[in-house]
Amino acid sequence: MRSTENQSDTAIGAPKIREYDVEAVNRKETRPPLYVPRKKIHPRRTQGFFRTFKWWVMAVTLGIYYVTPWLRWDRGPGAPDQAVLVDVPGRRFYFFFIEIWPQEFYYIAGLLIMAGLGLFLVTSVVGRAWCGYACPQTVWTDLFIWVERLVEGDRGARIRLDKAPMSAGKLMKRLTKYVIWLIIAMGTGGAWVFYFADAPTLLTDLFTGQAATVAYATVGVLTFTTFTLGGFMREQVCTYMCPWPRIQAAMMDEESLTVTYRTDRGEPRKPFEKNADWDKRGDCIDCKACVVVCPMGIDIRDGQQLECITCALCIDACDDVMSKIGRPRGLIDYDSIANDERRREGKETKLRLFRPRTLFYFALWALIGLGMVYVLLTRSDLDINVIHDRNPLYTTLSDGSLRNGYTFKILNKAREQRTLTLHASGLPGIKLKVVGSEDMGDSPDPYFTVKPDRLQSFRLLVTVPPGTLKSDAADLRFVLKEINTGQTASYNSLFRGPGQ
Repeated sequence: MRSTENQSDTAIGAPKIREYDVEAVNRKETRPPLYVPRKKIHPRRTQGFFRTFKWWVMAVTLGIYYVTPWLRWDRGPGAPDQAVLVDVPGRRFYFFFIEIWPQEFYYIAGLLIMAGLGLFLVTSVVGRAWCGYACPQTVWTDLFIWVERLVEGDRGARIRLDKAPMSAGKLMKRLTKYVIWLIIAMGTGGAWVFYFADAPTLLTDLFTGQAATVAYATVGVLTFTTFTLGGFMREQVCTYMCPWPRIQAAMMDEESLTVTYRTDRGEPRKPFEKNADWDKRGDCIDCKACVVVCPMGIDIRDGQQLECITCALCIDACDDVMSKIGRPRGLIDYDSIANDERRREGKETKLRLFRPRTLFYFALWALIGLGMVYVLLTRSDLDINVIHDRNPLYTTLSDGSLRNGYTFKILNKAREQRTLTLHASGLPGIKLKVVGSEDMGDSPDPYFTVKPDRLQSFRLLVTVPPGTLKSDAADLRFVLKEINTGQTASYNSLFRGPGQ
């Protein structure tokens, strides 16, 4: 059965009506599947600048990840000496000399925003460089492929092994590979939990069975995900699970660099012939070297594709072939869509890294970074917070005086005990009383002793003489001052009353 749309529209010059097979559409024969079953990819080993660069990135990123929890930093007595530590029980984040309290979480938010803007900036300049070099999925997949090649051999040997029937030799190679993968995956989960507790202590507890259940659960989950994603899902994670391939197009423009096959130079393709006339053909000899090294299993010559992570291994493979047949390197290279258009028009190519888009991303990234550095360098190690009682708002004493109650919190970020005085201004005749410190009585300037590296709360009563408050509320300013150094911290609040 066949059907047409708008069959009556047959006037001269009318657009051709598209016909479709209704039954085929109903059977979903014409719709591409949302998910394609995985076909195992066996990327061939290659050498070159980008492959070497990827090894260096892998070594640096994995080194940082595995080594950082073991670095020490002396913060004085009573403080953890782990350089980087997320202290959940103590509600603190330590990063070398920086100590972040819960109320300073905006630093973490700022770092996340900077990371996002940095990713936008890199993508707008060189495409999916994050995916190709530094993404954890890429790094661990590269490591797992290296182990696979080490145990089972290069591309041809692995393909033959997959097709061969099960034997003792095949079973031994597979078990060896899986055991090494499992050790790497366990190391991945183990390294992660070390960021949340003292690494040497936790390591001992993990092996003696004394660690918390959540530690074993975290190691187990991360071991399973690393083993599965890096060993068996690989390119499917990038194609189906990761949203970035679908988002990154918004960060790029026609001047963004990405791995590109130069069709103007490579086409038409023909097999290599010795002493061939290169003026009548393209430089591509259709050797498929760029295809067999691709960890995503795509052909870069088909143009820009969602699956391409711009790892640039195809550049290394193609450059090696071009060198062997005596043709210029760069048939596959980092290039932009705009340059491709310029070559087609016979114009000179340009490298435009500094564009309004990239300058905007960089300026915003730098502005947030400088702002965070300024706030970090100028922050005080003494802070106060005053919370007014909600019920009752005020109390009238027998002599007509008015009293308000407050919860007074002092945050001492220093590693030493501090003695401080409190002064309140805004109304005449103010008297302050700290509940539980009866020896002070009512005083205009009571003092506090605050322990080091601690948040302490006090109950504070503020009293003013009769007739002092002329309205239902008045501004009140609390000033906390350290006796020894004279350092101050202030807070503005309100004093409530019935009004006149």
